Amino acid sequence: MPFLPSLPEDAKLGDLFLAFPDTARPLGVLVQHVLRGPSPLSEGERELIGAYVSGLNECQYCHGVHSAVAAAFGIEEPLIADLLDNFGEAAVDQRLRPLLAYAGKLTTSPAKMVQADADAVFAKGWDERALYDATAVSALFNYLNRMVEGAGIKLEAGYPEAAAPLLSTKGYGTRFRDQDEIG
Repeated sequence: MPFLPSLPEDAKLGDLFLAFPDTARPLGVLVQHVLRGPSPLSEGERELIGAYVSGLNECQYCHGVHSAVAAAFGIEEPLIADLLDNFGEAAVDQRLRPLLAYAGKLTTSPAKMVQADADAVFAKGWDERALYDATAVSALFNYLNRMVEGAGIKLEAGYPEAAAPLLSTKGYGTRFRDQDEIG
């Protein structure tokens, strides 16, 4: 049961956004751009970062949904669990590893970020935009995880599998398609 009495018992994040459209519309624009806009990171890689950050935050709702969306983009679901269980041994592309380490540290101890963290990303051939985008995805999911947990929204069985096809093909602006700025 969500903490906000105006929400339905089986509330999803979209229900929260519909209840507060004045802040949800600009957030929807941001989410669409960060997760589906042009980037050196693929859509699947951005979803992987979001699922990983959500797992670190123990946000079952976002972790479940975005693990399923990442899978729809070809990211194997066991990889996300492996990253959370044993980051050092997870079978992740070595070029992606420093970006995920960056996102993880930014999530768990943001005040401890240092130049060496960024340099590890650059050393694998990523450019400044890739680091910016990984940071934006991490920041976005830290925000969304807290919105979900703060509203008391819980993950229902089967929801990730139902949401993933829509989110992977239609993106994140579907609730507000009448707004020109959401594509």
